[in-house]
Amino acid sequence: MAKMKDKNKKKVEEPLFVVSATNQKLLNYKVYRMTSNEKMGYFLLAFIVGAFIGLLFYGGMAQDDFGNPTKWTHIINVAIMILVGTISGKVFLPIRRDQIIAKRKKVLREQFIALLDSLSTSIASGKNVPNAFLAARDDLRIQYPEEAYIIQEVNNILSGIRNNIEVGSMLVDFGERSGIQDIQTFGRVFEIAFAKGANLKEVVRNSNSILSTKIEIEEEINTKVASTKNEQLIMLVMPIVLVSMIKMSGGDFAKNFTTPTGILTTTIAIGFFVVAYFIGRKILAIEV
Repeated sequence: MAKMKDKNKKKVEEPLFVVSATNQKLLNYKVYRMTSNEKMGYFLLAFIVGAFIGLLFYGGMAQDDFGNPTKWTHIINVAIMILVGTISGKVFLPIRRDQIIAKRKKVLREQFIALLDSLSTSIASGKNVPNAFLAARDDLRIQYPEEAYIIQEVNNILSGIRNNIEVGSMLVDFGERSGIQDIQTFGRVFEIAFAKGANLKEVVRNSNSILSTKIEIEEEINTKVASTKNEQLIMLVMPIVLVSMIKMSGGDFAKNFTTPTGILTTTIAIGFFVVAYFIGRKILAIEV
């Protein structure tokens, strides 16, 4: 029974929206669910690419002794395209979803730093916390449209202040929904500092300074590894280009790809390239 309960818990997905203490529906930044059109579009794109690569590497089997395609050649080609295309589509969808979430978090993090800049200036000038957030919203509206993530979050915080909800608890909730460690840390520190009457000016200023420094370091790292990422992409594409050239040139060497040994060797090589690509992505995903 205990195992069944654990399995059921694992099946429960995180909600796309979370109801805040102010009874507002706020975005859960860790979750993204594609629309039907998005799924269809991304799946179709990956399917076409996968079908082409599958046909390129495995197409042309079951030819006759003179190298001419037979009925079975066409059947196998279609089967390969459908199989590889379907696998590519299913593999790409979660990858693309994670990319969208990562991009959204990056945008939110940059907007959060803009919030800290404004809060730091306002609190340093002697404003209390509610007025500092009001001033911050005015500053953010100059930089971002009204539907921007950070403006929605500040609106929620201001609504909470009007309803006597602690700012610290709302920032902690924001940090948890964001899935961004820097925002989570700031929320916890602010909650403790605000509850104990600590120097909020120093808390906000130090948090802003640390985050700004981290982003500068990340930008420097990204600049230095940009060429390496390009090389990785080129190395991934090169086998496709080389095999295309070999097969287009024809000849006995191209026929070797359709032999059992050629198919086995091709499969092993593709496996190595895919593993190398994901390992490379992991190595180059440097976090500060």
